[in-house]
Amino acid sequence: MTRRSVVHIEIPVADRQAASQFYQEVFGWDQLDHLPIDYTYAQMGNASAGYPGLSLGSWKPGDVILYVESADIDADLKAIEARGGKVLIPRTPIPGRGWFAWFIDPTGNKLALFTDAPSGGSSG
Repeated sequence: MTRRSVVHIEIPVADRQAASQFYQEVFGWDQLDHLPIDYTYAQMGNASAGYPGLSLGSWKPGDVILYVESADIDADLKAIEARGGKVLIPRTPIPGRGWFAWFIDPTGNKLALFTDAPSGGSSG
């Protein structure tokens, strides 16, 4: 089986600007952009990070979510369910970026899958 990388991490925050400054100063993660929603992207080494604001309602402090790369989210979700996991959010487009899905592993941890949009293509 191929080992897959964590490609994105989400760290919920009450203050996105303070979080961006903290992670930039401590780890050198560069803030990429603040989105129109309460969410900020950052670059961290070979992966990206996101600082979702608590106003979005899907996160609370401590709900750090790891996104694992996936070539086929639907197939991975079937494998997850077959092995005792539970799908929380099915494959969902992120306009211009790719697709994601959230799941719970059999021990109760919330994780996610991510597929990049093809370059020059769209997610939809």
